[in-house]
Amino acid sequence: MVKQLISLFKLRIGVVMMFTALVAMAITPGRSLGGWEMLVLAVAVLISAAAAGAFNQYYETDLDARMQRTGDRPFVTGRFHKSPLWIVLILLLLAAGVISAAWVLNGATALYIFLGAFFYAVVYTVWLKRRTWMNIVIGGASGSFAVLAGAAAVNPAMDAVPILLALVLFFWTPSHFWSLAIARHADYVAAGVPMLPVVVGDRRAAQVVLANTLLLVSISILPFFYGMSWIYLAGAVAGGGYFIYRNLQMVFHPTPKVAMGSFFASLVQLVLLLAGAVIDVSVSG
Repeated sequence: MVKQLISLFKLRIGVVMMFTALVAMAITPGRSLGGWEMLVLAVAVLISAAAAGAFNQYYETDLDARMQRTGDRPFVTGRFHKSPLWIVLILLLLAAGVISAAWVLNGATALYIFLGAFFYAVVYTVWLKRRTWMNIVIGGASGSFAVLAGAAAVNPAMDAVPILLALVLFFWTPSHFWSLAIARHADYVAAGVPMLPVVVGDRRAAQVVLANTLLLVSISILPFFYGMSWIYLAGAVAGGGYFIYRNLQMVFHPTPKVAMGSFFASLVQLVLLLAGAVIDVSVSG
């Protein structure tokens, strides 16, 4: 049951969103949050992302059933049965996250948390995923809103660094998911989802991923010029360089195995960048 709930609410993605929000909170100049406020921020981002993830699976059961990667999700297998009660639970989770953020933190934080869930559940899942290869580009903004939520918790006005970090998440998402889409090309063809590799082919998609990653890494370096130290820069360059290397391999060999290497490299890149930011702030603060 626990494994099924983790899958349904996409808690792995939710934890990443929660961590990016906390990192943004840590690197943004402003008031210091108390332990209770940090806990509310973390939980609000997590349960709102969980609500969006559960709605994604509720809405896409037909697509999930056609894909090998998602064929064991609980609504597909029948472990959980679809009913209006799930929609009520999803809405309650989202409301709890947004209202608690507004009550304990501020309205800007609550708005960004809501927009993050809305972009993933409605803009990406309902409006774009079945219609256009731009689905993950526009819908992927949900990760950026988690960054903005964390920054707004300490300073709704924000400064350059959290905005740049939000842009990093925006450009990271397509490179991350298009690498997976190349690796799982057959799944998206079977489901009829127009992910970029399905539309233009794996080799061309790999070239687009490389171009996007080069832009991503360039943006990820910019916070160094706005106050972050060499510690952050080292994380950004190391992670970004590794991701570019894996992208280059994928351009020359756009096979599922190499594409999965690029997919995992995107996670390494994000972890090193965020870890560098946290260590930077800890040392300098």
